[in-house]
Amino acid sequence: MRRNLGFTLLELLVVVVIIGLLAGYVAPKYFSQVGKSEVQVARAQIDSLEKALDQYRLDKRRYPTAEEGLTAVQPYLKKSLPADPWGRPYVYRSSAGEVEIVSLGRDGKSGGQGEDADIKNR
Repeated sequence: MRRNLGFTLLELLVVVVIIGLLAGYVAPKYFSQVGKSEVQVARAQIDSLEKALDQYRLDKRRYPTAEEGLTAVQPYLKKSLPADPWGRPYVYRSSAGEVEIVSLGRDGKSGGQGEDADIKNR
């Protein structure tokens, strides 16, 4: 008796289709989680920058000016000044003793919704 020791083309195609269906179901859920985690990272970095700004204010009795920017707080950070999760620098605004730190979100433009929304400290 002769035994077949392989898979038929039909069996391989069924397996490939099943893998494709699973990937089509799992991939969108996975990538939506990645976007949410980038927003959480941005919020954590903004919180860290805000604490560094408070330390700067305690030492200098003022916040850095808009011209000095966030580079002025570099000595108060454990690591180098971070870019936002999308690779762009944080926007720093200072006026009348109030400061604002902003990430423009995934799209890099002001405004937006969802992952494209601006992320601010206040």
